[in-house]
Formats: sequence, C-alpha cells, structure tokens
Amino acid sequence: MTETTGACAITSLSALELSRAIHARRLSCHEVMAAFLDRIEAVNPAFCAIVSVQPREVLMKAALRADARLARGVSDGWLHGIPQAPKDLAATCDIPTTMGFSGLKAHRPPRDAFVVQRAREAGAILIGKTNTPEFGLGSHTYNDVFGTTLNAYDRRFSAGGSSGGAAVALAMRLLPVADGSDMMGSLRNPAGWNNVYGFRPSMGRVPGGPGPEGFLSQLGTEGPMARDMADLAMLLATQAGRDPRVPLSLAGDGSGFAPPLGRDPAGLRIGWLSDLGGHLPMQPGVIETCESALRIFEGMGCHVAPARTRFDLDALWRAWCVLRQFQITGTLAPIRANPRLRDMLKPEMQWEIEHGLTLRAEAVFDASVIRTAWYHEMLRLFDEHDFLALPTAQLFPFDATQHWPREIAGRVMDSYHRWMEVVIPATLAGAPALAVPAGFGPSGLPMGLQIIGRPQADRAVLELGHAYDLAQEFTARLPPGV
Repeated sequence: MTETTGACAITSLSALELSRAIHARRLSCHEVMAAFLDRIEAVNPAFCAIVSVQPREVLMKAALRADARLARGVSDGWLHGIPQAPKDLAATCDIPTTMGFSGLKAHRPPRDAFVVQRAREAGAILIGKTNTPEFGLGSHTYNDVFGTTLNAYDRRFSAGGSSGGAAVALAMRLLPVADGSDMMGSLRNPAGWNNVYGFRPSMGRVPGGPGPEGFLSQLGTEGPMARDMADLAMLLATQAGRDPRVPLSLAGDGSGFAPPLGRDPAGLRIGWLSDLGGHLPMQPGVIETCESALRIFEGMGCHVAPARTRFDLDALWRAWCVLRQFQITGTLAPIRANPRLRDMLKPEMQWEIEHGLTLRAEAVFDASVIRTAWYHEMLRLFDEHDFLALPTAQLFPFDATQHWPREIAGRVMDSYHRWMEVVIPATLAGAPALAVPAGFGPSGLPMGLQIIGRPQADRAVLELGHAYDLAQEFTARLPPGV
C-alpha cells in the first residue's frame, strides 16, 4: 500500500473519490474495508457512533467478493464495495434494528427499508448501524442499548440527533457517507453540531418504509448526510425516486440530483428568518455565528435580507405537537399493546403517548388546517425570497449527560423538544432543507445553518449548497484526532 493510499488517507477520501479509486483499480474493496474497520476499532469506542458492527471476517469476505466481481468487469454501482451503516431506525434484515429501544435488542425485520435496499443495489456493504435515540425521539443521541453518542469536536457534549451517530461517523471518518432521517431536525441539527452536511428532502422525495401508514407518514423523511455536497447529492440520487408501494412518493428516478451541481448563485435572494422575530430564544452566539456564515453567501453574490412572517407561531407549535403525537401514538400501537414493552419506554415517549391517547379527531383536523395555512405562508415568503435561512438549533451542543436543555437564554423549555422549535417551519411545509456548516461559536463548538427551498425545489437547494461548500472553509477545521 503506497503512502497516498495508506489507511488514514483512505478513510479521509470522499465517497466519490473512493468510488473512482475502486473502479479504476487503484484501491481494492478489501483495502477500503480494512482501513475503515481499523479506524472504527480504534476510534468508535470513544464516540459510540456506529453500533451492531458485524464480524470482521464476514465483512472482509464480502469485500473480497466485491473485488472478484470487479475483476470480472461487473460493478454493482457507484457504492461498489464501500462500507455503509444505516441509521438504526432503518430496517435491515440481516443486522439487528433496535431503534435504540432495549425491548428490540435482537429485532431483525423481515425485509430492508427501501433506502437500505437502494444502497445495497448501488453496491454498498453494510458493516453495522449508526446510533440513534430511542425510536429517534429527541435531538440527543442516547439510549439504554448502546449508550450516548458524543460530539466529534468535544466529547463532553451532545452530538445532536436523532441522526447523531451518522453525523459523528462522518466527522470522525468512520464512514465516507451516511443516511439519516428527519422529523424534527434529525438530519439537520446533528449535521450542524458536527460540521457536516445533512439534507431533509421534500416530502415524498425519498420513499419511506416499508410500513402500513403510507398515507399518514407526512412528517418524517429519510435523507443523505455527507462531508461535502457532491457526495450528499450522489447519495440522494440513490435514495430518491418513486416507489409504487409508497403512495405519496414523488415521481422521478433520482438521477436528476446527481452531480455536477454547478450553478452561479449570483442574484439569488436569501431571506434570513433569524429568531422568527424574537419568538425563539437563542443562546448567545448562535445568531451571530449564522450571520457570519450568511456573509459568505453575500460574497458569492447572493442578496441576504431579513424575512418576516406574521403567522401565529404559537398556534403552529400547538399544531406540530398534535400532529407529532398523533403519528407517534399510532406508530407505537404494538408497543403500547404490550405492557412489558410499554413500561420500558423512556419518559419522553410515555409523555407523547399519554397526550396522543387524549387527542380528539377535531384536534387533528384543526392542526392539519393550521399546517396548510403555514404552507401557504411559506409560499408567500418564497414570493419575496428564493431561499429562507434559519439556524439548525437554538443553542450550541449541550452537556452530553443531560437528556435535554431545560432553558435557553433564561427561558424555560416547557417540553423535551421545545428547544428544537427552529426546525419545524421546514418540516410542516414539506420543504427541502439543507444543513450547512456555519462555523464555530464562542466556545469553539460547531453550529449549522438551514437553507430552505420551495417545496420540491430540491435540486436548487443542492446547487446553492454546493456553491457554498466551495466557498466556505469551516470543514477544513477537523475534529481532534482526525
């Protein structure tokens, strides 16, 4: 192995660079697998990013088989032989899917999630899963099965969630690219807190499932995470595309999102929503860090201006809580029906279910009406701006021993998730939202910026993000030990 293809160099390559090197036979799949497994063995125990790691001998044999296929002139796709670890909420038929819940430690679903199936079809070798909080609940990745995922830049602090394991695995070079999912910022906050990219696609862009609630799953979505925008877009191209089994999935095959992403951003209008007119409490330094990042967009020729909404944001929050409780309570019906499992749920989940069980049909209907009105308000904002911007979180990474922050800037948080209210505008509009690195706050911890596009304008968001990726220097600041 040459100096330029040493183990450290291999794990620092982007996914596309790895793909090109493998297909050009400059690197073998066997070498790539060994390099990533060596790094996981050396680094992962300190961070708890990747879980359920499969036996080394099994994975090395899979890599040798991938090499043999290439030797016969057969490529499985751009991810051929590249290690991947799906988020532990995504079903994997041959690796336990615990969802961070101790009652599912040995759970093996009968079939893969669609996003996992597509990664396999593109040639990926699954090496394990990435850690997530119990059932993805809360933007802090801890559970009773595997423990707490720690921030890549300072292990005293939270990695965010629920795709915290994926974000840290990327930042620490344990994976070249990663999948995640997002209901309440789960692709966005951990990306921001670990100085990587995370993309919540438009509702229906990446088909979710398999599951029985295809017409009702309108809050959460799966999507890509990466260390650069070219990798992120390529993974989205693999994940996206209509599946007839998912009734609300959007038309297309995903190929339209593949790089190249070149576009001149000059003249684009970015509306800065900041703290939503004082509605959101923000830790000192968050707004300033994000506004510094917005100046990079101005340097690219974009016009950044304040964006304002007169919408009743308290009503929007109440609608969010109703719709979330409605979906969570229904999804966990099998767990609720089993007293042994029900009693194992963490208090925050118990709280969601208790409220969900009291919901009346009128409340769910009224919440949907408010959500629709917010969608129209977002369309009005997009008449004035091409994109909207918000922080990815309302505070910097907090103490990892906390379950959730109890106050921000002197304002008490009235629920375990109120501190992430900043992410619900994009979710409830079904709009694409890209988390980009925004720099580092006064204490040296990372923060991210959400770039929100018009509903279904995913490609436009990726193109703006790519231009920003080329202009920013934040990702050059590597975590300790990388």
